[in-house]
Amino acid sequence: MKKDIFACEEVKIHEDSIKRIQESMLSQEQYQQLSTLFKMFSDPTRLKILSILFKEEACVCDIAYLLDMTHSAVSHQLSLLRQNRLIRYRRSGKNVYYSLDDDHIQMIYDAGLSHILEKE
Repeated sequence: MKKDIFACEEVKIHEDSIKRIQESMLSQEQYQQLSTLFKMFSDPTRLKILSILFKEEACVCDIAYLLDMTHSAVSHQLSLLRQNRLIRYRRSGKNVYYSLDDDHIQMIYDAGLSHILEKE
């Protein structure tokens, strides 16, 4: 019979390890928020929008042109990013300009990019 290399051969609970780990675990709500954050990075269009905003703030018209998308499609993605606090906006006359909410967004993106590039 073939052994399962991913399972313990003997069931033994390491209570000291369990206690240390449990003390450092997040709440269910925090895990849900983190999951939602990573979902924002799971869509190629949203990643493209973020990469544009890493360079400079931009309006819907410019983003739509760069991505060859409709204004409506871009606005939908911007709305999701804004609702999840990845980007913010400011009004200037009749235009709305989008930018990153904070530096953490680029750090998360850069960490993911670094990870996939090291595998090439």
